[in-house]
Parts: sequence; C-alpha cells; structure tokens
Amino acid sequence: MDSPNAAPGRPLSPHLQIYRPMLSMMMSIVHRITGGALYVGTVLVVIWLVSAAAGPSAFATAQAVYGSILGQLVLFFYTWALVHHALGGVRHLIWDVGHGFEPGQRELLYRATLAGSIGLTLLIWIVGYALKGAAG
Repeated sequence: MDSPNAAPGRPLSPHLQIYRPMLSMMMSIVHRITGGALYVGTVLVVIWLVSAAAGPSAFATAQAVYGSILGQLVLFFYTWALVHHALGGVRHLIWDVGHGFEPGQRELLYRATLAGSIGLTLLIWIVGYALKGAAG
C-alpha cells in the first residue's frame, strides 16, 4: 500500500476542474444535446399530426396545448435545437471536405453556428408571427 505522501504510480487523468471550458467543447456538448432534444421534439410533431388526423376535437386540444405560453416556449427551443443542429451538421460537412481546420477558421465556424442558430430561429418566429397576424 502506498503511503499518503508517495507520488502516484501513474499519471492522473485530467478532469473538468483542470480543463477550462472552450467554445469547441461547449459546441460539441450542445450539438449532442440538441440531437437528443430533436427526438423529443419529433414526438411532439407526431402528436400534433396524429391529433390533426384524429379529428377537430383532438386537434383543438393539441392546438390549445401548443398555443399556450409553455407550449410556445417548448416549440421555440425545438426550433432553435433544429436550426442549431442543422448548422452544426453544415459545419461538420465543411470539415469533411477538408476546410476550416485552422484555429481561427474553427473559431469562426463555431461562432457562426451559434450566431446563425439564434438569428435564424428569431427570424423564423418573427416571420411566423407576421404571417399569422396577416392571415388573421
């Protein structure tokens, strides 16, 4: 048995207290989380479609749930997850063809993915509400 003051026999693996969070690390984690969230969001889309097929009463119930403040918030974040994950896929496609590996280029791609996902999500929702207002 080693004494408490003895040096360890093998190196310790770095852990989260040693690594400082970097944008690349955070974007990788968020890409995986959004991928998982898309499974849940797809179930919500299926529920909405099934309620539309089930009849006016079921569809009205689904519309009431999805139209509530909580429902709108969930749909907003589903939209962001979808756009963010898609743009992350485009980023990976750029890497797959051999571009964007320089440190500055990688950082630009990460920032563009993040800014693009936020901007496009807001644009989608603004246009959606504008069209809803114009139709009603």
